[in-house]
Amino acid sequence: MIHLETSISQADDHDNFVYDVEGQLARVGQSFYLRYQEDDPNTGKKVPVTFKMDDSGEVRLTRAADNRLQVRFAQGKKHVARYSTPYGLMNMDAETVQLSYQYQDNPARGNLSVDYRLFSGVNLLGDYKIRLQFSV
Repeated sequence: MIHLETSISQADDHDNFVYDVEGQLARVGQSFYLRYQEDDPNTGKKVPVTFKMDDSGEVRLTRAADNRLQVRFAQGKKHVARYSTPYGLMNMDAETVQLSYQYQDNPARGNLSVDYRLFSGVNLLGDYKIRLQFSV
């Protein structure tokens, strides 16, 4: 079971979302992959979401909707985020403000916490928070 809470702040607009979904957890080499599907509130379609958590402390998020998003998080670093739309590819910058995750075996469970800021050039698009708890 996966419990996900997200918070989005863009200018004067603030949104919070909470999801409880089934998912899969797999270890491949030095990485853990957490996969689940969430409902797209705009289309009602199921959207595949994958978090890849490396032993190096880096996390990657891929959200494979009609508009595909790929974001890389590393504590205190800024990385290019790729947002693919029907109109073309948009590159944005994701600055990781806070990142932590824990994982344990027997039973397999853990949590992930990410705070990040998304930029288009020098313009701040928003502040985002992800809180994820999972157990298998």
